[in-house]
Amino acid sequence: MKVTDLPRDKFWTTELNEVDSVQDGFDRSKPVRFYDTTLRDGEQSVGVCFSADDKFQIACKLSELGIGRIESGFPRVSDEDTRAVKRILEANLEAEIWGFSRAVQADIDAHLELGTEYLLIEITTSDRKMKAFGFTREKVMQKVIDAVKYAKDAGIKNINFFAVDSTRSDLGYLKDVYAAAIENGAQEVSIVDTIGVCAPETVGNLIREVKSWVGPDIDVHWHGHNDFGLATASAIAAVKGGASWVQGTINGMGERAGNADICEVALALQGLYHMPVELDLTKAREISKLVQKAGKYTVDGWKPVVGEFLYTRESGGVVSQFHVPDSIEPYSSEVVAAERKIVLGKKSGLASIDMKGKELGLTIPDDKRGEVLAQVKDIGTSNQRLVTDDEFRGVVERVVV
Repeated sequence: MKVTDLPRDKFWTTELNEVDSVQDGFDRSKPVRFYDTTLRDGEQSVGVCFSADDKFQIACKLSELGIGRIESGFPRVSDEDTRAVKRILEANLEAEIWGFSRAVQADIDAHLELGTEYLLIEITTSDRKMKAFGFTREKVMQKVIDAVKYAKDAGIKNINFFAVDSTRSDLGYLKDVYAAAIENGAQEVSIVDTIGVCAPETVGNLIREVKSWVGPDIDVHWHGHNDFGLATASAIAAVKGGASWVQGTINGMGERAGNADICEVALALQGLYHMPVELDLTKAREISKLVQKAGKYTVDGWKPVVGEFLYTRESGGVVSQFHVPDSIEPYSSEVVAAERKIVLGKKSGLASIDMKGKELGLTIPDDKRGEVLAQVKDIGTSNQRLVTDDEFRGVVERVVV
């Protein structure tokens, strides 16, 4: 268990966060743990297709990141997925390796054949989705009972019942399904905001409600999507409500607007709510790049935690404060092992010219600084991009004669 609780002097937030109404309600006696579903739910991002080797490399990095549980995938999807799950299981990683299964015996058998010991079993509990699948409440209930009991009797060590679209389910029915799953062998349950429709306040209330049903010995997971841009906020509300685990993905990958971004959730919990988390944020950017490369996509440069430009400054007014990091940044670059640097472009100022010149070992007389800046701005504006270091050297050579 890699618990991190970074010193508060690495975060430069605000005392306004420290009021009781913000900080009360969190259980800081134990760390928040993360269940990663990048290899299954994350791969459901349109156009993304991880190879078996990609999945193995990502799983290894997830374990190094400190992820407590890694969902290895769904072996019945393809032979490639079967190979990936087998290889991940055989790697003896520090993280627990969990399988994903529908409430279908053949799905469970596929994991049993590979040696999976921990299994998440899913089926929808909302009337909307039941109608889409042609299910009835009675059929879903029987499927839950049969699947959980079958997995338990087959020797699965730990079963998590995953109620798809639980946030749009009738609560009376949801309560009954959770009870049936637990009675037949499930040791954990997931509350699933499949369509991302819950307000954070609703999430907290629902977590507390479900915990009152299942009791203190059953871990409750939160699985949320980002359709209203609130996945991180909802995950925090879930933790405050008593969720033991947050499910999510690297880079927030997933269906539609994606899942909760595990690293964003961890950063906010640590930096704003002083919660210990089981995750090493200094490795976040490394795995983010690996997943982007494997998925053949690029995240925004301004994306929280992992964005390329979080600690890169172009604006002259900001660069003039660069020597005092807490004046322009909310937390130290050390938290995410990022490099601080300046770049040149349309928005540069004289401070930018001075700092870049010093960085490159160039001497720029005071009376030439303005002309160098003018040419830098011209290059950046006319080309609508940043100015490279070589271009800057060329400008200095031309102006300083």
